[in-house]
Amino acid sequence: MEFEYERGGALAYLAAWDVRRAKVFGRCENTTGIEPFGRLVQQVMEQEPYRNAKRVFWIVDNGSSHRGAAAVKRLQGAYSNVILVHLPVHASWLNQVEIYFSVIQRKVLTPNDFASLQEVSQRLLAFQGLYEQSAKPFEWKFTRADLQDLINKLNQKQPMALAA
Repeated sequence: MEFEYERGGALAYLAAWDVRRAKVFGRCENTTGIEPFGRLVQQVMEQEPYRNAKRVFWIVDNGSSHRGAAAVKRLQGAYSNVILVHLPVHASWLNQVEIYFSVIQRKVLTPNDFASLQEVSQRLLAFQGLYEQSAKPFEWKFTRADLQDLINKLNQKQPMALAA
């Protein structure tokens, strides 16, 4: 027995996660890229407290829409208080929004039985609102002093080799 199906297209869900406020900013787009990412940044940066904050850190992977010096220049040109922080390649697990994306994959997108892209979009945005109702702000307890202690311990166990 064969099962025939028809692809209904693709949808890009872009999201930003404010760990201090347990706030998700998400949007559905037809594609990824510089313009859709710019619209996500604008969605966040046009509201308080981000608009008038002294600094707003955007932790990003190395996706093409926000990679490198060009992205830094583009975003800081639009928002002088934005500081783009690029994670090391293959370290997306350091980005807290990736945890949210994994929840989305398990709770919203599996099984993939949507009748249309509009249904996918509606379910994603509805879940986003539901998630915010139960999400809690992230309280970081690892301080700079803790980091320095850890680095000192690691250096005592195995001194770093200097490149020639």
